[in-house]
Amino acid sequence: MQFQQLLYFVAVAETRHFTRAAERVHVSQPSLSQQIKALENELGAELFSRARGNIALTDAGEALLPLARRILADADTARIEVQELAQLRRGRVRLGATPSLCTGLLPDVLRAFHDRHPGIQLLIEEGGSHDLVRELARGALDLALIVLPLPAASPALTTIELLQEDLVVVSSAAEPPPGTDASVRIADLREAPLVMFRHGYDLRELTVAACRAEGFEPAFTVEGGEMDAVLGFVRAGLGVAVVPSMVAARTRDLRVTPLARPGLRRTIALAHRSDVDPPRAARELQRVLLSMGTGLRSGG
Repeated sequence: MQFQQLLYFVAVAETRHFTRAAERVHVSQPSLSQQIKALENELGAELFSRARGNIALTDAGEALLPLARRILADADTARIEVQELAQLRRGRVRLGATPSLCTGLLPDVLRAFHDRHPGIQLLIEEGGSHDLVRELARGALDLALIVLPLPAASPALTTIELLQEDLVVVSSAAEPPPGTDASVRIADLREAPLVMFRHGYDLRELTVAACRAEGFEPAFTVEGGEMDAVLGFVRAGLGVAVVPSMVAARTRDLRVTPLARPGLRRTIALAHRSDVDPPRAARELQRVLLSMGTGLRSGG
């Protein structure tokens, strides 16, 4: 009894037509008929009655059908499991992340993942949360690290909160901070020259909203940069910037001052499409991200 014979048998049983069954399994009708006949000879019983062109299952066919379906399903499950194991050796993951997360969170995460699965190719796309959600929706990304809340709810998106991160103020080590050495109030930024990110950055929107909530419009000395450019402008003494604490922790030559309570925090989440299961390699990266997020939340 061959796997292919069972596949052909189920196709005929479900279509009740040899020609349509042959089209379904992409073989010629004579070849399919020969394989069905060979299966019947091996089992010693006819599986179909062919009276007057009508195809019906015999008692033997009725008995074989659920068993054949189970064998085919088990074979399909085995194929998927083997393919998924292979993906962990030579697959790929398409991950989107905001630029600040690429600088602050991802280096340690990707190193941990690469150490475990060196054969998996990591494709990283930087962008704002809104852009990354759009890329997820069109299938260009498997996973994305985004900042919540999103400007508009997306019912086709599943988000899992990873952690909440404090924002801090960075300034040139040669210049005094805009507030005290201990902390900076949002109100202190009224008179401070701000180095500001380009439009579309979550950090820009969060900082500007906090200033407006205090009743003033922030003044920018330089605007439009990415994370590395903004840090470079601050380093040159052009102004101060509000950045994530994980980014500041990697910056050794800038003054880092916390924001006074209640401060500013942002929620970082992992997102993927709700209607499509991520590939095995992407699910493994998700597991690493969730594990490291738990460690960061607990202070580990």
